[in-house]
Amino acid sequence: MTYSYKPKGVCSTNITFEIIDGIIKNVSFKGGCNGNLKAISKLVEGKQAIEIAETLLGNTCGPRSTSCADQFAKALLEAIEKQ
Repeated sequence: MTYSYKPKGVCSTNITFEIIDGIIKNVSFKGGCNGNLKAISKLVEGKQAIEIAETLLGNTCGPRSTSCADQFAKALLEAIEKQ
């Protein structure tokens, strides 16, 4: 199933991804730091959603209390709950 998440407090405006049998697939960020977010997408592809969520949760960006990675973790947890 494909999920879409509207992050809060970061430059990215949308995150889409799939979770198939607990595995992350096809991650895409709209907006934000293009190179860094492409790298995150490549690094998490094929990994366990819960493991990635636990790893990225709480990551911050500069003075912000969140980051695109933290928002992605929150999106993953929300998607896992819905499954």
